[in-house]
Amino acid sequence: MGTILPVFPLGTVLFPGLVLPLHIFEERYRVLVRELVAATGDGPQEFGVVTLRRGWETPQASAEDDDEPFVDEEPVTASQLFGVGCTAELRQVTELPDGRFDIVTVGRRRFRVLSVEADTHPYLTAEVEWLPDEEQADAVADALAPRVLAALRTYLDLLRPESEVLEQVPDDPTVLSHLVAATAQLTLDERQELLAAPDTTTRLRAELRLLNREAGLLARVRAVPVPLSDLARPASPN
Repeated sequence: MGTILPVFPLGTVLFPGLVLPLHIFEERYRVLVRELVAATGDGPQEFGVVTLRRGWETPQASAEDDDEPFVDEEPVTASQLFGVGCTAELRQVTELPDGRFDIVTVGRRRFRVLSVEADTHPYLTAEVEWLPDEEQADAVADALAPRVLAALRTYLDLLRPESEVLEQVPDDPTVLSHLVAATAQLTLDERQELLAAPDTTTRLRAELRLLNREAGLLARVRAVPVPLSDLARPASPN
């Protein structure tokens, strides 16, 4: 028996330690925010963020920012979601005069979706199992980290040559691996694979390959691959 967790289906991938601001406008998710704020337990005020697979978005969802809750006409099923998500811990909540919320969350811990339930609460819930916390990085990860960081700097310099980036770089290889996954302009599938990676070493190896590929493309054609579904999505106003 897994843990029952409220979940937001979103068009983005959340990684542990990364900040995710959200604008909450649907009533069912307003209910969730109010419940989390009112909770009196000692544990974190958190919900799950699970990424929608491409092709399942409705026009209402596509018209909103990726960081909005998915507006679904039919109940969301497990097949519409990627299998691994990350909890978002509430850090700041601002209630607007009309009852909407602006919230700031931080990614906390990864989980695997076992099943999805749309009828027991106003909002979507899922039965999940927690993925093991990544232990302290091993010697291989320690050796890979500076190579990945160098590849990231090269990639970002090609992508945004006029901007100053990476003023503060995490020393921990696991934190670095999550930062790289969230920073690079990768496809949704690639980001999801990085989130689901079993350990830091696996993630850093994959990132080194991806960053070298992206830097090579940028150096040759000044472009990075973008899924056709992304090109069809309207630009975010934010």
